[in-house]
Amino acid sequence: MDDGARGGPAGPPSGPAAPPVAAPAPPGPLPYEGVWRFTANAEDAAVPSARHAVRDLLRRQNVPAPPELVHGLLLIVSELVTNAVRHAALLSPTVGVEVAVGAAWVRVAVEDSHPYRPTALVADHGQTGGRGLLLVREITAEAGGVCDVEHTAAGGKIIWAALPLAPGADGAPVLPAPGG
Repeated sequence: MDDGARGGPAGPPSGPAAPPVAAPAPPGPLPYEGVWRFTANAEDAAVPSARHAVRDLLRRQNVPAPPELVHGLLLIVSELVTNAVRHAALLSPTVGVEVAVGAAWVRVAVEDSHPYRPTALVADHGQTGGRGLLLVREITAEAGGVCDVEHTAAGGKIIWAALPLAPGADGAPVLPAPGG
C-alpha cells in the first residue's frame, strides 16, 4: 500500500534531485497603497482644488473606501486647507497636502509654515466660525480614527487625520502610528 497517497510520508524522489523550494515571497504593498503629496498657493482656490485632487486620487488608485468615508475625508481636507488659507497664509504662502494610504487606513495631512498651533475650541453656538477643527475631530472620531497636530522641523505645523478603511480582525480600527 502506498502511504504517500494518504498524506503519509513520501518516499525519496526518484530520478534527478528535486529543485529546492523557494520560500514564498512576502506580500508586497497592495495596488492602492502609497503616499502622494502636492502643494498649492495659500488662497481660496486651493480648497476645492485640494478636495478634488484627493477625491480623484482615491478613485484613480481604487482605494476601497466606502462613500461615507470618502465624504468624511473630503470634509476634513476642506476644513484643514481652509484653516491654512485663512490663518497661515501671511507666513505660509503655500500649503502642502499629503495623502497616505495603507492596507487598512488612509491619512490626510495639511502642512503650512506658520508656527501657531491651533486648538479645537469648545463650540459656541453664537459664533459663526471657528468650528473647523471640532468638525475634523468629530468626523475622525465617528470613523474610529485619530487626528493630531505636530510641529515641523522648520517651525510650521502638520495637522493630520487617519481613518480606517475597515475594522481590524478584533473589531478595532487598524491605523498608522501617529506621525507616520
